Amino acid sequence: MKRHPGTYGPAMEHHPVEIRRGSSGWHGDGDDDVLAREVPVAMVYNGISHAVMMATPQDLADFALGFSLSEGILAHHHECYDLEVLEEPQGLTIHLRIAGQRLAALKARRRNLTGRTGCGLCGTEALEQAIRPIPRVMAPVLGDDAIQRALANLAEHQALQALTGACHGAAWCDGQGRIQLVREDVGRHNALDKLIGALACRGGPPPDGFVLVSSRASYEMVHKSASAGIGALVAVSAATALAVEQAQAADLLLVGFARPGRHLIYHRPAAPKAARAHF
Repeated sequence: MKRHPGTYGPAMEHHPVEIRRGSSGWHGDGDDDVLAREVPVAMVYNGISHAVMMATPQDLADFALGFSLSEGILAHHHECYDLEVLEEPQGLTIHLRIAGQRLAALKARRRNLTGRTGCGLCGTEALEQAIRPIPRVMAPVLGDDAIQRALANLAEHQALQALTGACHGAAWCDGQGRIQLVREDVGRHNALDKLIGALACRGGPPPDGFVLVSSRASYEMVHKSASAGIGALVAVSAATALAVEQAQAADLLLVGFARPGRHLIYHRPAAPKAARAHF
């Protein structure tokens, strides 16, 4: 896959702003703060605009690839032949050139979303499509010490969060809890998609590692992880009921409320039952 860096600048992910600090009221001279950026990012496949997300404009090639994989637009990262990021007056556009059969499937999906009434996702058909089938994965054997080690070191790997205080992180950790790769974004789903894209370009997630996210474990976070062949997801906040149900269906190890010295195991598979999904 060819990647084009695009025309956007490397510092677009943050923005300085003048502020005044206060407690009971505004006081003091003007000061500077740094804010995380979120801009509209359009995904365009073979010239067809598919979706627009608000995202932090860094690691956008990883974002586009990870989104395409986790949303089932691509089955393998090799099905993306070319990727280019362009700056537009209203935001950023990511142009992806994908395999013909994947484009045909995407067009069929888009046709199924047309002609609905009211809110646009009403009726039995829409409800059935809301919860997509989740692939089964192979969960690693993960010790409590590995989870705590990764948690203790996450902050030092989140440069943008340290600068702005407004970004989620998604980290790939090895079986001993050593952080190998981190991606950040104002959106937790985006951060995970960026990580998935980066892992795909490295051959996919190794079987003995896990993902640590600085957010809750929602249905989408579990589904995206399983779709990427990730067998374990650790979140610093709680899991939702549907996320636990999906983790059980996928045989995914799901951990939440990961805090210093403690964490909750929502689902630990009894034994591996299926091979991992592969990119």
